[in-house]
Amino acid sequence: MTDGTLKRELGLSGAIVTGLGSILGTGAFVAIGVASTMWGDTLLLAIPLAAGVAVFNGLSSAFLAGRFPVAGGTYEYGYRALNPWFGFGAGWLFLLAKTASAAAAALGVALYLDVDGPWVPIGAALGVTLLVVAGIRRTALANLVLVGVTIAAIVWFWYRAQDGAIGWSVLRVPGSEHTDIAAATAFLFVAYTGYGRIATLGEEVKSPARTIPVAVVITLAVAATLYMSIEIGGRLAGGEFWGIGLELGFVDDRFVQIGAITAMLGVLLNLVLGLSRVWLAMGRRRDMPETLARLDTRQEPTVAIVLSGLLVAAVTLVGDISLAWSFSAMTVLLYYGITNLAALRLDRRKITSWIGLASCVFLSFFVPLDVWLIGVGLLVIGLIWKTWFKG
Repeated sequence: MTDGTLKRELGLSGAIVTGLGSILGTGAFVAIGVASTMWGDTLLLAIPLAAGVAVFNGLSSAFLAGRFPVAGGTYEYGYRALNPWFGFGAGWLFLLAKTASAAAAALGVALYLDVDGPWVPIGAALGVTLLVVAGIRRTALANLVLVGVTIAAIVWFWYRAQDGAIGWSVLRVPGSEHTDIAAATAFLFVAYTGYGRIATLGEEVKSPARTIPVAVVITLAVAATLYMSIEIGGRLAGGEFWGIGLELGFVDDRFVQIGAITAMLGVLLNLVLGLSRVWLAMGRRRDMPETLARLDTRQEPTVAIVLSGLLVAAVTLVGDISLAWSFSAMTVLLYYGITNLAALRLDRRKITSWIGLASCVFLSFFVPLDVWLIGVGLLVIGLIWKTWFKG
């Protein structure tokens, strides 16, 4: 094993595919369906609003990735532009939330395959881990295939929905059809935040200062277009309440089901990839064991990748998709709040970062209090770990 930097293997197309692979899974096949039953017609405005919030926050991430083109994302930006406590907090929250999200995606594979028991989600987590261990080039190729099938399935869904050829059963959510657009926007913001994987892989992107901003904007534009097509297509086919969702119903079209599985695998793949890079960055700064910062002879962080996959597999044994999504909503608002603060520390004139920060603060008021209490408790545990481990 050796120390060193990761190879710059990803060009613009690879960065875009990585972003889409991180976004389209639980966003298209969980979040839109859940949100539709809760907020009804409000989603027609909340989807583009959430995309706008994501763009402002994404531009802050892209700006920082250009200035600090290293692995770790906001963990590194917080360290370099603010102070170690902000950096560690961002990294710790990322590890907690995204490990839970990856476990939820693995559970989603089993649900769409209609298979009970722990072995399918565990097998999905470990299989994806082996693929990531094989290297960033093979991971990017697998991403391309998974994203291609997923987008084709969404387009097929739209086409079939127009003539009513697709149907599904829907489980209504208690208290549905609220019209609170801020709450809907906060909920859906999470459905876009997979673009953060592009910045997390900043050390592996070619010409990051130029490539990452373009990749972020294109990724979000494509995702917003596909989300709107799902929402409108679902209304054409299903009426007032509809959903392509793990908890809401099951689409009775085999190709759409296959697309859902590839979407979940794509999210899982990119989360294991992103988690390993944050473990690597934290190992470099000795916030975590230094072994995690070691690279193999191919310049791949094999130890960090394996740890990421094993933890995801373990969490699938106790995972809950709804809780993981709510927890992600809270953590991403904190995470991107720190991102915007770091960007403003470097350039206080960046209006996009001011808007991004204000949106995170505003939307944080619409996250349930019990989720905030859980998140703050886990953050305190992390800060105790930092104090003890570095002491």
